[in-house]
Amino acid sequence: MGQTPIVLSIDAMGGDLGPEAVVSGMSRSAKDHPGIRFLVHGPEARLARLIERKKALAGRCEIRDASGVVSMQDKPSQIVRHGQDTSMWAAIEAVRAKEAAVAVSCGNTGALMALSMIRLKKLPGVNRPAIAILWPSRNPQGFNVMLDVGADVRADAQDLLQYALMGVSYARNGLNLERPRVGLLNVGTEEHKGKAELKEAHELIGQMADRAQFDFVGFVEGGDIPGASCDVIVTDGFTGNVALKTGEGTASLIGDRLKEAFAFSPLSRLASLLALTSLRRLKRKIDPRRVNGGVFLGLNGTVVKSHGAADATGVSAAITLAVQLSQSGFAERLAARLASITETVPDAEDLTKTDEEHPK
Repeated sequence: MGQTPIVLSIDAMGGDLGPEAVVSGMSRSAKDHPGIRFLVHGPEARLARLIERKKALAGRCEIRDASGVVSMQDKPSQIVRHGQDTSMWAAIEAVRAKEAAVAVSCGNTGALMALSMIRLKKLPGVNRPAIAILWPSRNPQGFNVMLDVGADVRADAQDLLQYALMGVSYARNGLNLERPRVGLLNVGTEEHKGKAELKEAHELIGQMADRAQFDFVGFVEGGDIPGASCDVIVTDGFTGNVALKTGEGTASLIGDRLKEAFAFSPLSRLASLLALTSLRRLKRKIDPRRVNGGVFLGLNGTVVKSHGAADATGVSAAITLAVQLSQSGFAERLAARLASITETVPDAEDLTKTDEEHPK
């Protein structure tokens, strides 16, 4: 008896490159994951033509007609009030109705988070949801978890504590880390540095570490984000988003400079041919498209936010992340672990237990 297919809800109209890139990404993922199906939201006639060209999608897509499109310039408040006809609204609504396990969108981050909060609702005890990403690192697992990277520019000490707990749960279940190490991003590692809310969060997170079964390494700096000193980096959405965009821009700059260096002379071009295998390996490791996808944490449902400029490779990576989260039952696990959180976060030691410690 076969397994129940994983159904993903796709906002086909959210990306900068249009539905062509989204459908191409779906096709790539369909080849790699034969057990997935898609609810695709957008203009039916246009999507039908694109999907018909992809053999891997034959019989695996249900198109939900949606004429409206959320642009990158739209204000979240406008979409919340008047966006019922958009593909983004429809994609989230399918998760709310339990028709799909995960929603994936390349669209406007602010609008996507606002709609997700309104339609899916926050989990009990969560004040501010967070966007968590996987950042390439020197750690054995290859990635660090960083949050928040843009869900909300504000975060007080209690919010930062909740981010730490959610990040630990993500690292434990997504990266298979038994006892994740948590660092709080600051302008220095000394305990006297930073804003008042950071100092308060430092104390709160440290007090929770043993009870919630993680190690708190204290304050960390920007250079530790891709480093090996911790597995989870906690910060507010403003700082996290600036760090994310800076990292993406730096990776792109390094790629461009390498191309220029190897094209400088006939000898350097020969050197590039000799180093081709190593260069391809490096590209795969630093290519942001291959770890594309931020996860909205703290909601009654899973939403994966793909980069707005994602091409087919990037969209496929976001869909693969959605498949992995669905297969692991991550949303249900996180909800169970956050169920006991209140504003003062009492009895939080249960938040990061393994599945075996949470009998169904």
